[in-house]
Amino acid sequence: QVQLVESGGGLVEVGDSLRLSCAASGLTFSRFSMGWFRRPPGKEREFVISISSNGDSTNHADSVKGRFTISKDIAKNMVYLQMNSLKPEDTAVYFCAARSPAGSLSYTPVSAVATAYQHWGQGTQVPVSS
Repeated sequence: QVQLVESGGGLVEVGDSLRLSCAASGLTFSRFSMGWFRRPPGKEREFVISISSNGDSTNHADSVKGRFTISKDIAKNMVYLQMNSLKPEDTAVYFCAARSPAGSLSYTPVSAVATAYQHWGQGTQVPVSS
């Protein structure tokens, strides 16, 4: 059973940095691509950033370009979201997601599409105070 558990959320101020972590279990982590999505208050869930299964490529939303990065520690089954220069519009619940490989393939590419991900964490809140 795949389980994703986010941690590291909490109240921050404009301009602060914060690192979110996602611990994955119950899956062959090296074969799954990972993504971070967020749901701002009163809005729909939106894509933030993702990383391929072996970490060789990433993609991100324009809104976080130059501020957010994603990394994957395959040995620890962990994925991280480093958020710098936080803005009030970054306020959201942040979700970690895992995308399964197709068939017996060992590589899964990045994706910005939420429906491409089969497994989701419960989310962690990040309020950014101005």
